[in-house]
Amino acid sequence: MMRNLQITQAITNRENKSVEFYFTEISKEELITAQEEVVLAQKIRNGDTAALEKLVKSNLRFVVSVAKKYQYQGLPLSDLINEGNLGLIKAAHRFDETRGFKFISFAVWWIRQSIVFAIAENARMIRLPLNKVGDITKVNKAISRIEQETLREPTIEQIAGYLGVKADKVRDALYYAPWTSSIDATFCEEDEYSLLDKLPLETDAADHVLVAESVQYEIDRLLCGLTSREREIIEMTYGMKGGFAMSPIDISKNIGMCAERIRQIRNAALDKLRNNATVSAR
Repeated sequence: MMRNLQITQAITNRENKSVEFYFTEISKEELITAQEEVVLAQKIRNGDTAALEKLVKSNLRFVVSVAKKYQYQGLPLSDLINEGNLGLIKAAHRFDETRGFKFISFAVWWIRQSIVFAIAENARMIRLPLNKVGDITKVNKAISRIEQETLREPTIEQIAGYLGVKADKVRDALYYAPWTSSIDATFCEEDEYSLLDKLPLETDAADHVLVAESVQYEIDRLLCGLTSREREIIEMTYGMKGGFAMSPIDISKNIGMCAERIRQIRNAALDKLRNNATVSAR
């Protein structure tokens, strides 16, 4: 049986009534057994949206327990929960029950990835021009809304249509928001990397091993499709070797290549990762 994850009533005095109401509502959702997870995963692969909704809703409480660990790092709890829910949806689409581990053990990485990348993106946007920050914020909100409504990753054209702008404006915003692009690229970082190694999670020791194995598999499978230079730039961009995330200018100083060329290689690598991940998810 999946562990019964309780939500504490008094999280912080700052939280408003809408968040409290959300906690009350999701606490009513029934948890499911490991056997039910297997059946739902099989149905999801066959395009059953009702099964997808049930798997997601039954794990919303766990998202809250993870999101609470990342409070006071620049984003309100409601935003952290929203980002975690998007990660949960991505995990539900990609869960492979034949691997032998529970869904929550697989989903925890996707939840944390979405939350940590949102925190990093929020901090990074502070250094961008105000007009770019506004565009990125609108695009990110559109992506979140469309994903929550359709349970699918939106295309650039869908985002543009939702916002009533040209597709080129959306592309420009995404260009300046690599953290958002990286989430769509779905490449992985195992717990040994500092970006995700924030706080211990409330899972069993055996579950930690299974999470590590599944994440390591995804890292190797996706990054092996890159050239050595592309991989180096991706790892430096996202701090995957235990360091800090680096900008194209910072990377250029380290490897002796102009920043514009760094951006070109980074974007080409992200395209490869997106394409490889899309193929594997089918």
